Amino acid sequence: MLAAIRAFAKTWVAAVLFGILIISFALWGIRDVFRGRISDAVIVAGSRTMNSAQYKREFDQQKSRLEQQYGQPIPTEVASANGLDTQVLQGLATRESFAELLRKIGLQPSDKLVVAEIEKIPAFFDQVSGRFDKKSYAQRLADNGLTVPAFEQMIRDDIAQQHLMMGVASGLAMPRAYTAMAAVYGLENRDVALIQVGPSSVAQPAAPTDEQLTAFMKENAAQLLRPEFRALSVVRFSPDQVQPGPVDEAEVMKRYNFRKDTLSKPETRTVVQIPAKDAAAAAQITARLAKGEAPAAIARSLGVDAITYPQKPQSAIPDRKVAAAAFQMKQGQVQTVQGDLGQAVVRVDQVVPGHEVTLAEIRPALEAEVRKDAATAKVDALSQTYDDAHAKGATLAEAAQKAGVPVISIPPVAKQGLDQQAKPVPGLSQKLLETAFSLPAGGESELVDAGNGEYFAVRVEKVIPPAVPPLAEIKPQLTKAWTMRELAKRMEAKAGELLARVKKGESLDAVAASAGLKVTHLTGLSRQTAAQNPAASQEVLANTFSGKQGDAFSARDKEFGYVVGKIESVKIADATALAQAAEQVRPQMSMAFLRELEEAARDGARAKIKPRIDTDRARAALGLEPAEATKGGAKPGPAK
Repeated sequence: MLAAIRAFAKTWVAAVLFGILIISFALWGIRDVFRGRISDAVIVAGSRTMNSAQYKREFDQQKSRLEQQYGQPIPTEVASANGLDTQVLQGLATRESFAELLRKIGLQPSDKLVVAEIEKIPAFFDQVSGRFDKKSYAQRLADNGLTVPAFEQMIRDDIAQQHLMMGVASGLAMPRAYTAMAAVYGLENRDVALIQVGPSSVAQPAAPTDEQLTAFMKENAAQLLRPEFRALSVVRFSPDQVQPGPVDEAEVMKRYNFRKDTLSKPETRTVVQIPAKDAAAAAQITARLAKGEAPAAIARSLGVDAITYPQKPQSAIPDRKVAAAAFQMKQGQVQTVQGDLGQAVVRVDQVVPGHEVTLAEIRPALEAEVRKDAATAKVDALSQTYDDAHAKGATLAEAAQKAGVPVISIPPVAKQGLDQQAKPVPGLSQKLLETAFSLPAGGESELVDAGNGEYFAVRVEKVIPPAVPPLAEIKPQLTKAWTMRELAKRMEAKAGELLARVKKGESLDAVAASAGLKVTHLTGLSRQTAAQNPAASQEVLANTFSGKQGDAFSARDKEFGYVVGKIESVKIADATALAQAAEQVRPQMSMAFLRELEEAARDGARAKIKPRIDTDRARAALGLEPAEATKGGAKPGPAK
């Protein structure tokens, strides 16, 4: 396919076709082709819009962060089923509304400030010079699916929001009454007594029958269902596969000569220039400068303006003759120069020597570039050979053989990138998996651009449909799960019986003794340190700190089991500790209050701007079917 496209692009037919398209757009305008028919807006917030590609990029970034967090690929369908697409969509609608409201109230940073912030970002620095580079900037943005205007708008929005919140935060401090209440809440101590109901405190269930296990399997079929697996053959083309050869010294020298001026630091000078109408005026200016008078004062007395060039290279001085003379003079020297624009007295106040970068200084970087480009060219040649053969009817294996690259066999793998033992299969990108699972059994993909100069092609050798494993295969694991479920039911029922007796007035000790169990006392629990207590689960702690003295409860234990608990006492810290804590917590509460203010401001902006969301278009951008709620002709409306 790539070969056919490349070949067609070189023909006269393509040239004529492109010419006709250009003329048609020039005559009627490209907008008129689509006017009133197509809108790609997923979110519209006042004057701001977000299209499908922008929404997909934001969704993919969030999904990628979750994949890194959980250490495995997350299919788009699974992410959507768990509400990630809606979460991202609603968050973006709020973000765009907030930015639009800031624009409306006039809080917009200047272009100069935006540029200054961008030029501080190390990702956009040239690797050789270590300075901001426009080409690197544009390339990095393109690699991440961003345009320069879109990225600059993002920076502009961030600066505006930071300025707003910094202005609000300046001098913000929570009232002492609030921090005092927080201190009382945080330093409160509680004692709780617990009866532990573990597996040994209930009758053990008998071994399950096959009928019981089969019924258990049916109840949990969705959890037990194994996904579809596919056995694959993959051909890869990567610069890493190419053996590095000797570096072409002529190419290194060519690149050095091309970039030398850009990477070198020119000599700069601080030059003062005072126009003189004739030789007499020039002599007068020279004499007054020799006496130490300020150039600006001299120029003012003569009715002219002194021009200062602070630390400028020779090319930055407009008058070529003045520039040439100034860069021949010594520091502190004064000279009359007949320039292109008239006579002037020139003084050199400062000389900063330049530095011409040497080949030795940048050779490692240049050699790395040459090697990388050579490897990329080799990969292009190999992939072209493969593509040509495949386009002529060769199978994946035959085309790979002609290109001289190996075919990699991938054992059955799920769309999530896991093998049949639920272990990640290394070296499989999300793009490769998506391509493989879009093909039928026996299907072969075209050559796919994987980014970073890499390509791949994949063939589906075998498809194993989704299925629940047979009982015999998972009987031990299923038996264990069934037994634990039955034990949990019995422990929960036992805990419920004991709790009912405690709530009727029996003491915890008496109830425990009648059941042959012991009472455990946890004392001095505070909200600050309770989570570190190894004897209490989160559910136990939640009940301990949500009730009042004398309340009884049941909860899941930290280990496999249940507990019945009773809050024995609630104690307040002494006044000195409360006063200290109130002051210590003040900065944190102020920041928490600021975050709440920011959240409220965003919600308020959304309510005022009333953004419109096209949910179906957002789902289509992710390759998903329309949501059930919007089927049947429902049209986009205001976000709620």
